[in-house]
Amino acid sequence: MTHSPTRRTILLATGAATLTVGCGEYGDENSDSGASSVQAGTELAKASEIPVGGGKIFKDEKVVVTQPKKGEFKAFSSICTHQGCQVTSVSGGTINCPCHGSKFDITNGSVANPPADQPLPEKQIRVSGDSIELA
Repeated sequence: MTHSPTRRTILLATGAATLTVGCGEYGDENSDSGASSVQAGTELAKASEIPVGGGKIFKDEKVVVTQPKKGEFKAFSSICTHQGCQVTSVSGGTINCPCHGSKFDITNGSVANPPADQPLPEKQIRVSGDSIELA
């Protein structure tokens, strides 16, 4: 006598597989929390390339550098804390994620517009003359 799986067994197995696949999205290399293989001391930009009241995104390094006030530079992960998308613009005093509309303050990385509910992690930089480097 051969036993066929019941409808309930199939639904449970399908649901478990779906949950497992869904969880994997957060751990893939494109949606990390901003980890970068770029070494400390790597020059990101010249200070003159970062606009006052704005910023610049360094996609490969997964870093965004901002200049909230003249001579004040900040750096944050460029990976959105909502679902791991990379931010794509800095304007109007915010760092902007295109995926779901999250925005982060250029001065401290705090959430300025949800759905993200965690700030962008701060990155350490060093400004030496006109050079901005990862610390």
